[in-house]
Amino acid sequence: MSRPDRPKQMLALTAEDTMLQLTARRACGERFTAPIVVANAQHADMVEEQLEAVEAAARALILEPMGRNTAPAIALAALAAGGGADPLLVMPSDHVIADVPAFHAAIHAAMPLVAEGWLVTFGIDPLTPETGFGWIHVGEEISGGVHRVAKFIEKPPRDKAEAMLEAGDHAWNGGIFLFRADIYLGALATYAPDMLLACQRAMTAAHTEGCRIYPDTDAFAASPADSIDYAVMEKAERVAVVPVSMGWSDVGSWDALHEISQGDAAGNVHHGEVIAIDTANCLVRSDGVRIALVGVEDLIVVASGNDVLILPRGRSQEVKKLIEAMKG
Repeated sequence: MSRPDRPKQMLALTAEDTMLQLTARRACGERFTAPIVVANAQHADMVEEQLEAVEAAARALILEPMGRNTAPAIALAALAAGGGADPLLVMPSDHVIADVPAFHAAIHAAMPLVAEGWLVTFGIDPLTPETGFGWIHVGEEISGGVHRVAKFIEKPPRDKAEAMLEAGDHAWNGGIFLFRADIYLGALATYAPDMLLACQRAMTAAHTEGCRIYPDTDAFAASPADSIDYAVMEKAERVAVVPVSMGWSDVGSWDALHEISQGDAAGNVHHGEVIAIDTANCLVRSDGVRIALVGVEDLIVVASGNDVLILPRGRSQEVKKLIEAMKG
């Protein structure tokens, strides 16, 4: 269902609102300004329509001519924000946070250190020995619930993930950050100067249409492609983490969606026109055709347009193999 012309962020998977709309809603209120959104240029109309529908119109919509990973994207946003001491809350728009008050409390705890120039990330309370996420080794406490980052850890093998979970002093890296715009740009100047220069040139030569900002294509293409973790967070000195349990999920698979969704008495999660008889622990979703199941369990069944996906629960990561096969 997540396709280049309508990626996961634009889908309503866990609620009536789309993932993008839910992200915007959790950063509303008197403590937040209107969002700065960085997106692919082909999604501009969709982003504007979805944000306006939840009264969260973007202050700036930066439309990348091509993807260069998260570090340059955040640099564009920091420049659009004025590059000053204003704190930036950086969030992917395809995650779920069930406990928004806990998230806001973590932001509040981080703000004093952010004001002092620390780069802060949020460490997700780990529930399983997950090998698909990066991890954070949580160091000594600096102040009220905020700790120094001892180390960022790559996606680990299973035995290492189990050891970190057992140790109790590690967290998942959820890719959510809080820092001053000037501090982030200063870190880029130190650790990735070519990237900063390319982004500055792209924004200086950008053209605007209302709130839309189109960075210069050639200038932005010259930027190295790198994640914020590699480019800045793993190299900078004053990096802190706020461990938080807030019902976070990256909804990275149909299995993950089943896990966080409210099922019926038999453990089934369904959306669209679905009939299930003597069926248990299935995720069934249709955007059109009626799906009927009898006497099955632990299946994922998804119908989208002319495509139908059927696979056992626990193997939804293998959808990537199907996508490659379909391309062939």
